[in-house]
Amino acid sequence: MTMTTCTEPHHANHSHQHGPGCGHTAVRHAGHVDYLHDGHLHHMHGDHVDEHAIPVDATNPARCTPDNICAGHTHGPGCGHEAVPHGDHVDYLVNGRLHHPHNGHCDDHGPLAVV
Repeated sequence: MTMTTCTEPHHANHSHQHGPGCGHTAVRHAGHVDYLHDGHLHHMHGDHVDEHAIPVDATNPARCTPDNICAGHTHGPGCGHEAVPHGDHVDYLVNGRLHHPHNGHCDDHGPLAVV
């Protein structure tokens, strides 16, 4: 598939080539590997980089789980966990799980396989 026939959103002006050993966290979803890079989920696609997001589904729901408390830790930019696009919001990767800050607690939005 070339850039002219690809229907995925593209990350503009991306000169970094993602792959094993590139320094970014590799995660598996939808049968392929993407790379977490500055709050984006990048998928190398020929001559360009596609922007992906983890879909909201049965594995990674976007539900409130008020019992999942991150003791004394608030997720957000600079919190030390990698940001992951999930549906229409941002989650944070914590020990192979997607955490979402919500009303004073962390929602658990399911697993994400780190490769």
